[in-house]
Parts: sequence; structure tokens; C-alpha cells
Amino acid sequence: MIKLHLGKLALSLLGPFLAAAVGSFFTFSAIPTWYQALQKPSLTPPNFVFGPAWTILYFLMGLAFYDVWVKRVGKSANWLGAVTFFLLQLLVNAFWTIIFFGMHDIGIGLVLLHILWFLIFLTIIAFWRISKIAAILLLPYLAWVTYAALLNGMILFLNR
Repeated sequence: MIKLHLGKLALSLLGPFLAAAVGSFFTFSAIPTWYQALQKPSLTPPNFVFGPAWTILYFLMGLAFYDVWVKRVGKSANWLGAVTFFLLQLLVNAFWTIIFFGMHDIGIGLVLLHILWFLIFLTIIAFWRISKIAAILLLPYLAWVTYAALLNGMILFLNR
């Protein structure tokens, strides 16, 4: 029988959704104004897709972190490294939104997305050593950030 640690699950979900809250603070006001005025490539999804997509991704991030947390064995270097990468990518995730939507800096946003992609990749590798399920749960996030980097790069090109 699988034992569910509700407190750990709640805290695991809280981190990603705090990053989402920070992001939404900067995103909501920019979408109907600044973002709407940008030239965007034809492969840009409608605005209503982003909220549900990110909600699912933040939920998967929280579940992945929870799985790694409950499988923790002591304070091993693998576990501490995995947590460090996870927290760093979450921080960069929030900063991207502040830079892109809050400061309207498409170029620095693109740089941050590349850093974010690399940190997610490192997190997946670190999570894989602890829980293959947790690592797999982050693959849609990596795919979405890959797509976001493509969009960000095309938006930069179209609006230079």
C-alpha cells in the first residue's frame, strides 16, 4: 500500500504554484497590452492555452518533487543536488516571467529560457537517480520550455 504524506504533497505543490502566482502577477496585465501588440509567429497558440498548460505543468512539477521528497534517503548528495536543481529551475522560471512580461525584455527572456531548459534537464537527470517516475513527470515541462524558447526566439526576431 502506498502511504500518502499530505503535508509533503501540499508543500511540494505550493512551490510551483507560488512561482505561478509570481508569474501571473506580471503576465495578466501584459497580455492584453504589450504582448497583444507584439508580432508573433503563426505557431503561437491562442492565449487561452497558456493558463491550462502551465497549470498542468506546475502540478506535474509538484508531483515530481513530492515523489523525490518521499523517496529521500538521508541527506545524500544525489538528493541535495536534485532539490537544488529543482529549486533553481523554479526560481529561473519565475524570473523569466518577470523579465519577459514584466520588463518586456524579449532578449534576456530568451537567455533565461535557455538557462531554464538546461536546469530542467539537470533536474530530470538528478531526479532519474532517485525516481524514474519523477523524472518522467518533468518531460512535458522540458518539451513546453523547448517550445517556449522557440516562440520567444521567433518573437525576438519578428520584433527587433
